[in-house]
Amino acid sequence: MKLALLSDLHANLQALQACIDHARSQGATQLAFLGDMVGYGGSPAAVLDLVMHEVQQGAWAIRGNHDDMALAPAAHVQHVGEQGAQWTHHQLQPHHKAFLEQLPLVQVQGRVLLVHASAHHPERWPYVDNSIAAERSMAAASELDASVRYVFSGHVHHQALYYLTPTAKLMRFVPQLGVPVPVPGHRQWLAIVGSCGQPRDGDTRAMYALYDQNASSITFHRVAYDHNAAALAVRASDMPEYFAQRLEQGL
Repeated sequence: MKLALLSDLHANLQALQACIDHARSQGATQLAFLGDMVGYGGSPAAVLDLVMHEVQQGAWAIRGNHDDMALAPAAHVQHVGEQGAQWTHHQLQPHHKAFLEQLPLVQVQGRVLLVHASAHHPERWPYVDNSIAAERSMAAASELDASVRYVFSGHVHHQALYYLTPTAKLMRFVPQLGVPVPVPGHRQWLAIVGSCGQPRDGDTRAMYALYDQNASSITFHRVAYDHNAAALAVRASDMPEYFAQRLEQGL
């Protein structure tokens, strides 16, 4: 199995299509969507239509915090994220909302655990952006299912890889794009796969990762896509102009 891991799609249809196409060109045989299908972007219904189609074909999907926000947006807007959630809510049809509502927060597939944020209190959406948070997520995954060796998540919009040494020391590895990293199953691993739909490191290219079960490796990718078209989709909506500018600048 070659598992394509796509997170934080954020209603960016152009980025999602580009990443799926790239993953399949790399031999992906299974897709997993790690939450935040909507929010920020201008094409929430179209993105969900594509995700739902892939799930019908056997893809895996879990829920993210922006999916929750779109289902029940705040009545009184206090920040741009809530403004986006209100607009998104009104773009979704009943079948889109029903799909998001039934998605789990955590899904275990063999030795793989999928979660949007952290396996440690996933409903609180903690950020796994340091070694302590990574270790908590890995420990919680093991408590949930002792056979889990790989935790795959998103939420923080960057790419990173953590692992436990034989002495239970947590190490962080900075992956090189396009280069397979050996991830043998005798260790425990946690990969942050990055954001497909809203990169925030000054690089407009979309992010995803490809886990090769047979080779016991993971490869982190960046994929160029038509970010200007994605920005135009935002401007054609009632979303804040700021969201379009972020796509154009990779911020």
